[in-house]
Amino acid sequence: MSQTHIHPSAVVEHGARIGQGVRIGPLCHIGPDVTLGDGVELVGHVSVIGVTTIGDGTTVYPHAVLGGPPQDLKHKGGRTTLTVGRNCTIREYVTMHTGTDSGRGATVVGDNGFFLVAAHVAHDCIVGDNVTMTNQATLGGHCEVGDHVIIGGLTAVHQNVRIGRRAFLGGCSAIVGDVIPFAMAVGNRARLQGFNLVGMRRAGMARAQVLTMREAYRRIFDPRQPVARNLEAVAVDYADAPEVMEIVDFMTKRGKRHMCVPPYADAGEPGDGSDG
Repeated sequence: MSQTHIHPSAVVEHGARIGQGVRIGPLCHIGPDVTLGDGVELVGHVSVIGVTTIGDGTTVYPHAVLGGPPQDLKHKGGRTTLTVGRNCTIREYVTMHTGTDSGRGATVVGDNGFFLVAAHVAHDCIVGDNVTMTNQATLGGHCEVGDHVIIGGLTAVHQNVRIGRRAFLGGCSAIVGDVIPFAMAVGNRARLQGFNLVGMRRAGMARAQVLTMREAYRRIFDPRQPVARNLEAVAVDYADAPEVMEIVDFMTKRGKRHMCVPPYADAGEPGDGSDG
């Protein structure tokens, strides 16, 4: 598979950089500023344009468009980029846009991503490794998505929102606030529903770790006093629990932000977030 195959009906513009073992199927269009890593496969009718780099071993299915200009009226046409990592699967009609010249200037997608039909990654997003975006899941501009996140079908993430690693976003949800690591968020507008226990087990987390995190979760979102005060106490009492401290850091290191919270935290009613 060291030889590259380009279908006669494909258009590869002068300047494009094509790695070894690349397969470019019928009716594909590759722009002049595109780099395709070794072993990339464009199944057919794929457009890769803009200043776009596709990592080794990634497969892209028909009608996907990668590297299109950002859908942002503030963008003035500067040279911005899209970088997609290695061994990703990008299914039909997926779109990923380059960054904006008024933002970070780059959209970055990590390794081993699984992007199902018509998923969308907007300008200036940072998407981690091993992320799954199911059918028609959408990221607004400037979102940050941690490793091993799963986003359900038809779920929309509002611009500038952060999703912590190993979070699970249920299908048909509207995510308008940051979602803490390991959490499960569902609904319109989404609320936390405890932890993503399935993902935590897949990560090999021990039962004792999970119980500690659930206890800390209840304390963080205890409605009897402000979350900021709860976080201060949890940071002291759980200083030797790395996963808890990851959540505390996520909630405190970026200043005051809108966060997804459990229903009882909004309503002032006690509860445990239905986390199983």
